[in-house]
Amino acid sequence: MNTESSLPDPCTDQSSPTSSYIGRFAPSPSGPLHFGSLVSALASYLDAKANSGQWLVRMDDIDPPREISGAADTILQQLQQHGLHWDGPVLYQSQRSTAYLSVLEQLQKAGLAYPCQCTRQQLKENGGIHHGRCEIQDPSAPSALRLSVVDPHQISFNDIFQGFQQQDIKLQVGDMVLHRKDNLFAYQLAVVIDDAYQKITHVIRGSDLLDSTPRQIYLQQKLKLPTPIYGHIPVAINDHGQKLSKQNLAVAIDNKTAQNNLAIAIRWLRLPLPNSLASTNNLTHCDELLTWAIEHWQRELVPPLLERLASN
Repeated sequence: MNTESSLPDPCTDQSSPTSSYIGRFAPSPSGPLHFGSLVSALASYLDAKANSGQWLVRMDDIDPPREISGAADTILQQLQQHGLHWDGPVLYQSQRSTAYLSVLEQLQKAGLAYPCQCTRQQLKENGGIHHGRCEIQDPSAPSALRLSVVDPHQISFNDIFQGFQQQDIKLQVGDMVLHRKDNLFAYQLAVVIDDAYQKITHVIRGSDLLDSTPRQIYLQQKLKLPTPIYGHIPVAINDHGQKLSKQNLAVAIDNKTAQNNLAIAIRWLRLPLPNSLASTNNLTHCDELLTWAIEHWQRELVPPLLERLASN
């Protein structure tokens, strides 16, 4: 019996598929935007607008311990100050628990998800990869919920910027966590459900998430959801080779220098912005910079690298 065929579509908004371009930017509210996150937002925005598409913003706020109070509002203000105006309402993952729980229930009923109480030490002893169902020692103790990957399964896709990508989910990833022991939803589950719910057709984001894409595609296939087109741009790093991130104390972008921030980000994406527009002494508005960048956006100009110096 093929249990997967009985899985209902968990995204009720998917009754009418769309062929138009819908992109998104989905920051985590663990701090304000820095240069690296501005570049990611800009790249996704330009690709959407250059293809006459919509650009949505989703707040990935499903990990409260990592979130900073007020960061979500700060991020939205930063985007607006830099002329990056989104289409439609902002979607907050913290308000999507019902949808996630529904999918988890469906996966369990279909025999595709199971509880796990393995410790980090146990996983470490197995190379960090979980293979197969484990015995529950204490039914009353907290359990994670994992997606069962029965057989070796190659996932491949063509990335807009990085080219052909392939990953064996069973051998390289194993049974991934969908719901954590601390009762929080896993990123892989939430992003897959919400991309489908918002009818996302293109995902342009940093290369630090490249390894996550095959497992997201695998979950999409199990849930019979559409797979977007993916493009991973280089991650901006500092002079020490560290990814610009809140954890590495990356400096927040200053709204007072929004025009200059945009000009630097546009050139970082290798668009040949004229000096007349890039000059910090010029009174050019962000909208003018973005209009020029949309008209001149070329995917092939973005270097096919996994990381690049922020100052380069």
